Amino acid sequence: MKPLVLGFLLNLLVLCCHADPDQHCSNSSSFVGFESEFTMVQHQLRGILTVVDDCSFRVSKFDMISANDVHWWGANATDFGNLTRGFIVSDHILNQTYKNETFVVHLQKNITWDQVQVLSVWDLTGASDFGHVVLGNNNESSSAPDLATIYEGSDPVGLVNNTRLIYGHRKDGVSFIRYRRPLVSVDKKYDVSIDSRASTTVIWALGLMRPPDVLRPYYLPQNHGGPRQVTYGHLKLNVSERVDDCLGPLDAEDKEEQDLIIADAKVPLVVTTSPALHYPNPPHPSKVLYINKKEAPVLRVERGVPVKFSIQAGHDVAFYITSDLLGGNATLRNRTETIYAGGPEAEGVPASPTELIWAPDRNTPDQVYYHSLYQRKMGWRVQVVDGGLSDMYNNSVILDDQQVTLFWTLSEGSISIAARGEKKSGYLAIGFGSAMLNSYAYVGWIDDDRRGHVNTYWIDGKDASNVHPTNENLTYVRCKSENDIITLEFTRPLKPPCKGDEPECKNIVDPTTPLKVIWAMGSRWTDKHLNERNMHSVTSQRPVRVLLMRGSAEAEQDLRPVLAVHGFMMFLAWGILLPGGILAARYLKEVKGDGWYRFHVYLQYSGLSIVLLGLLFAVAELRGFYVSSLHVKFGIAAIFLACVQPLNASLRPKKPANGEEPSSKRLLWEYFHFIVGRGAIVAGIVALFTGMKHLGDRSGGENVHGLDWALAVWFLIGALIIMYLEYSERQRRRDRIFGRSNWVLGNTDEEDSVDLLSRTRAFTQKESEASKRMVLQLEPLSR
Repeated sequence: MKPLVLGFLLNLLVLCCHADPDQHCSNSSSFVGFESEFTMVQHQLRGILTVVDDCSFRVSKFDMISANDVHWWGANATDFGNLTRGFIVSDHILNQTYKNETFVVHLQKNITWDQVQVLSVWDLTGASDFGHVVLGNNNESSSAPDLATIYEGSDPVGLVNNTRLIYGHRKDGVSFIRYRRPLVSVDKKYDVSIDSRASTTVIWALGLMRPPDVLRPYYLPQNHGGPRQVTYGHLKLNVSERVDDCLGPLDAEDKEEQDLIIADAKVPLVVTTSPALHYPNPPHPSKVLYINKKEAPVLRVERGVPVKFSIQAGHDVAFYITSDLLGGNATLRNRTETIYAGGPEAEGVPASPTELIWAPDRNTPDQVYYHSLYQRKMGWRVQVVDGGLSDMYNNSVILDDQQVTLFWTLSEGSISIAARGEKKSGYLAIGFGSAMLNSYAYVGWIDDDRRGHVNTYWIDGKDASNVHPTNENLTYVRCKSENDIITLEFTRPLKPPCKGDEPECKNIVDPTTPLKVIWAMGSRWTDKHLNERNMHSVTSQRPVRVLLMRGSAEAEQDLRPVLAVHGFMMFLAWGILLPGGILAARYLKEVKGDGWYRFHVYLQYSGLSIVLLGLLFAVAELRGFYVSSLHVKFGIAAIFLACVQPLNASLRPKKPANGEEPSSKRLLWEYFHFIVGRGAIVAGIVALFTGMKHLGDRSGGENVHGLDWALAVWFLIGALIIMYLEYSERQRRRDRIFGRSNWVLGNTDEEDSVDLLSRTRAFTQKESEASKRMVLQLEPLSR
């Protein structure tokens, strides 16, 4: 038990020693007991600071609008240079909104009050002072300027100015003013005395001030209120009662409108420099940038609308637009930044200004900054808002049924696309393809939390299970809904940076080839449990052929009848006429006369003419010749080989006389004619089958599978017929060699009835007189 009791006592002793970390903090500093109000600079910071002891202070009635990375900060003075060279004095972080709160803050162990002349609430990221206290000074200084409130009275000059300004400013859209006046006023005409023991009606009003002129040397209030906005009122106040209605900071609705300049494409923005008087982002250097005579205002620009600056800020100020909050060349502070416009050359004076044109595009962030390249924090921020899509993109077309507008801009290696529905919907989808089947879809929708999404899909069927998400490399993705009108935007590479069997790797956009675009809309979309009930309800009736490089589009006509005619012509040529000509040369040579030859020539030339006519028909209807699909490649090969055959026939060497051996040129010609002819037929048949697949891709596979089977059966029957004819021909040759069939077709002196490439050519004259007279010949065009 003794060790257990001893351990308990030791733990209790440790807890007691750490229960109050400040119990050994001394009170030797002269600042102990010092109390002062914070001087508000921004974020509506206010409160009272009281130094408790040598290592802590109390903050009471503390208000502040939240920000990020805010710390307690020590510095030697309130000027810009000293504040930026300050240091963190406490581990207490102020990253929240405070409303009339009280708490104790402890200094770091190595910090003493002698090191701190100014205690500030400091935004470390923006290097900004939210508010501060100068230790040893009282904020209610007797040197405060007079409030511009003048009363008529009995003093020698006829005027009474008995109101003293203590503190006042306007920050974040909220005006603060504190002043002191006597309870009993000597001005009996325009002022009233205040009974400290009774309730008094206090009236208030907000409005503009009229500046002094030669008649009235004072600021005077102008008209206030109006039919749409009431800016005046009253309340009951008893000054003898203790009232604490400080409920926290006021988040004014118009705080972003203070010192705001909206850029106009037709009016240049004049950039100058002047002393910093009321810089909205303290601390500030000795001079700041003015735009159109306003001190460091917020600048609002639209994407796609060029902004023209007339830079007259001096040769020591280089104006630039940057992604860095502080400016002043962030690379010197070992920070990366993106420069959107301007630089060392963007400097000038009023006598010789420099013109700078900046065109923010859809890839420009929502917030950037204008600054000087040579000194930090001379400028302020730029709000980049969406302009019209027609301004943000170089090209636009209206898709089918005029319910969706497509926008795009081509860049080197990428394309930026936007689509906007022209009717209310829950989602909007655009697809690359002739129909929903076998298309790449881009879907934009708003979820239940009002957040926009854009996802990509590969669709290989007509139900929800055939909609497959893909992993396309999309950037600058946005989707928004205004009055239930969906607009989606994204940027994607022209050629996906991947190789493989994934669908997204095959989704290549060729700017030189028309892009077929379809669309769909519906009431709801989800990327988790997609089903037929939350798929599309309205779709385009046909694709639109978008000419990306020309910036135009045309509705795609129903090409199935055209392609059907083209396919029938090619089937007639490659499936009947051209193979028939070859069969005539192969199996009709033993017919008396040259009928086989005429039949062969007529069929070949007829088939070739139909092939060329079908080719011209398709090219003219498709308005272009695109060597992209497998069908076109095999078709070109077949047509080329077919066109070589007539040229080859015109160069045919003379056939050998009866009993002569064929020359080497004749043999070479026969082999070439044989190989080219068969190659053309094989390429043509493959082109027929790939053409059927091409037609199926265009028409969504409707009625194409049956045609595929019919074509296959046709060529199967043809193959069986050829096998039968070949067998009969070989049997006939065998009978002729052994002298049993010289009477079959009559004329045994016809030398062109024998194939020169046949194996029977090895027989000699001694073996058979009949075989000695045979001259072998290539089937097509051999005479």
